[in-house]
Amino acid sequence: MPRSGPNARLAETATGLPPGDALDLGCGNGGDALWLARQGWHVTAVDISAVAVERLAGLARSGGPGDRVVAVQHDLHDSFPEGEFDLICAHYLHTPFDLDRPTVLRRAAHALRAGGHLLVVDHGSTAPWSWNQDPDAHYPTPAEVATGIDLDPAVWTVERAESPHRTATGPDGRTAQVIDNVLLVCRTA
Repeated sequence: MPRSGPNARLAETATGLPPGDALDLGCGNGGDALWLARQGWHVTAVDISAVAVERLAGLARSGGPGDRVVAVQHDLHDSFPEGEFDLICAHYLHTPFDLDRPTVLRRAAHALRAGGHLLVVDHGSTAPWSWNQDPDAHYPTPAEVATGIDLDPAVWTVERAESPHRTATGPDGRTAQVIDNVLLVCRTA
């Protein structure tokens, strides 16, 4: 089942934007895609998992916003959705599969229309319930992610690069303070 709502950083960002065409990279259970559709966005939701894509398509059909959500299987290492978008979000886009993340995120930025936004949200800390408790884990900062994407500042503007804290709830119901690394880029030209 999808989360009951969207990722917190998506809600912060998209609430102030006029609905248009959105792309959800690594949609998983589809909580973000369904929320965006209910806000009036037309959403293309992609995931490497055929199971996740089929589940989201079914939820969209049965939950009302079916005409606003297209769920498509993509291995972003090999393919990328066609089209131009007003909002592209990549929440916790980490995978054990072969994925050149900077190239995928650069390609996403190039798929934005003028005035469109790319929202990249990564873990900035280890939650107590995380499978990876490596005390030496490195979480790339928003500045490091921006540097890796290597976008021309004459075309793209970084609107937000920060690491806010939030209270998260784990699978067993425990809560903890976690850090999100947030990068928001706007295509200005």
